[in-house]
Amino acid sequence: MKRITVLLAEDHMIVREGLRKMLELENDIEIVGEAQDGRMAVALAVKFRPDVVLMDIAMPLLNGLEATRQVLKAAPSTKVLMLSAHNDDAYVKSATESGAVGFLLKQTSAQDVCRAIREVQEGNTIFSPSIISRLDCLNPFSTDGSGVTRRRPAQLTSREMEVLQLIAEGNANKETATELGIGLKTVEKHREHLMEKLDIHDTAGLTRYAIGAGIIENSVQLTIV
Repeated sequence: MKRITVLLAEDHMIVREGLRKMLELENDIEIVGEAQDGRMAVALAVKFRPDVVLMDIAMPLLNGLEATRQVLKAAPSTKVLMLSAHNDDAYVKSATESGAVGFLLKQTSAQDVCRAIREVQEGNTIFSPSIISRLDCLNPFSTDGSGVTRRRPAQLTSREMEVLQLIAEGNANKETATELGIGLKTVEKHREHLMEKLDIHDTAGLTRYAIGAGIIENSVQLTIV
C-alpha cells in the first residue's frame, strides 16, 4: 500500500507535535517533514515533494497563503490543505485563491483531519462545515466553455506579498532587505509598487490591508511608524 506523504507546516511546536503524533497512528499516512515557518515549508516541499501539505495560515517570515503559492509553483502535484484557527471570509477567500484545495478549522477532530488528507489526495476539495455554506460567494474560480476551471490572477506578485507581510509585521526596509536577501533600493521599489497597486500610501494602511486579506493575524502586535 502506497502511503500518503504529508508535510506539516505549523509555527506552534505543541500543535505541530500533536498533529504528528495523531497522523503517525494512521497506516496510510507518512510524515516526511515539519516546518515552523513559511519559508521552511516551501524549501521542504521542494525537497520532499509531499502528496499533501497541512499548512497553517499565520506563520512568521512567510505566511501560509504565499507559501502555498510558492509550493504549488515548485511542486504542482502537491495538494495544500489549509489549517487555521480563523474562519473569517478573508482567510477562506485568500486561501482558495492561493491554491489550497481545502480549509479546516483547528477545532476539527483527528478523524476528520485524516479523512480530509485522504480526500484531497484523491483530488477532492474539503472544507469545515461552517465554511461550506459561504463558498458560493467566496469562490475564486471561473469556468470556461470546456468546463475547465481557471483561477483569477493575483493582484500582487509573490515578492510583493513577501514584502507586504514583513512590512505589516513591523520590519523596517533595511530589515526586510536583510530577511529577503535583496537590496534596500529593491525593497523601496517593491514598497512603492505595493502602494501604487493598492492605492495605499502609508504603513498603517498596508498593515490594515494585510490583516483584512488574512496575510497576518490581527492579534499580531505591531509598531507603526
